[in-house]
Amino acid sequence: MASVANLTRADATAFLAFAQAHPLQLHVRTYPLAEANDALADLRAGRIEGAAVLLP
Repeated sequence: MASVANLTRADATAFLAFAQAHPLQLHVRTYPLAEANDALADLRAGRIEGAAVLLP
């Protein structure tokens, strides 16, 4: 398995400087693994702003 990214060291430095000057607001909603279908339904219906995370 290989990972490929189109990112230079200068790109990363510029991004980190930008991120430091513009704090990110993260929105995460967690679901137990047994509720994976509910998470998918919420994503499809637009009921989630941000990311849905499945927990074991």
